[in-house]
Amino acid sequence: MEPIIVSGKEVSNKIKDEIAQEVELIKSKGGKVPHLAAVLVGDDGASVTYVNGKVKACERVGFHSTLVKLEPTITEEELLAEVEKLNQNDEIDGFIVQSPLPKHIDEQKITEAIDPKKDVDGFHPMSLGKMMLGLPCFLPATPFGITEMLRHYDIPTEGKHCVVMGRSHIVGSPMSVLMVRNAYPGNCTVTVVHSRTQNLKEITRQADILIVAIGKPQFVTSDMVKEGATVIDVGIHRIADDSKKSGFRLLGDVKFDEVAPKCAYISPVPGGVGPMTIASLLKNTLLAVKLKN
Repeated sequence: MEPIIVSGKEVSNKIKDEIAQEVELIKSKGGKVPHLAAVLVGDDGASVTYVNGKVKACERVGFHSTLVKLEPTITEEELLAEVEKLNQNDEIDGFIVQSPLPKHIDEQKITEAIDPKKDVDGFHPMSLGKMMLGLPCFLPATPFGITEMLRHYDIPTEGKHCVVMGRSHIVGSPMSVLMVRNAYPGNCTVTVVHSRTQNLKEITRQADILIVAIGKPQFVTSDMVKEGATVIDVGIHRIADDSKKSGFRLLGDVKFDEVAPKCAYISPVPGGVGPMTIASLLKNTLLAVKLKN
């Protein structure tokens, strides 16, 4: 069977168009234009690409954006001072500190220093706590993006067995919470598998919905997927490839060509979950403005 390709590119463009219309409305009423800031420490290739994507997306929807570029040698204290400046700056509605941070900086400490009212990445303990309780909050950008993809394609989730591969606090853990909640998308029976799981294939083959965030290129093969499943691939890896102009190609955690023929729905890499993370950040920033007013 031909699977339906779950295109994050398509869904994110629709979301950006909706946000752009809302920004126009805010401007016409003389309201405050949303302002998103990103803090980039050092020059990690993937982080630079990602942050540039955020700046471009802000331009497209009519947001203001600020990029704070800092040296990789910055001390933890100096970075905390930069975070505090952004907390105090009334012009800025939401901001993110791009990870990974240099080894000498405690990422958790930086996350906790962000004002929860500006935590548009949704990683602050207060945001995650509210999510657990089903209270209005900033949802972590990638899981939020995945729920928007499921919604856009009207993929049934109620009563389905959802297997989440990976348990990071950025994707796996919050994803499992969102898929089990009493809402759509949600109402699934959720199993979380990880590096210590026994009988991995047996479990993944039971999944109606398989969300893969394991961080290993092409880890999931066709023998791990049941016929007619929905597969969402969160992984993204740069693999050297001299035949490409860029010198690399992008792969996901799923062996797409092999797995796709078994699926009802599957997200590609690139063009799947990636664009949705940025769209979710924009949605969260717009929400921050609304909550403030």
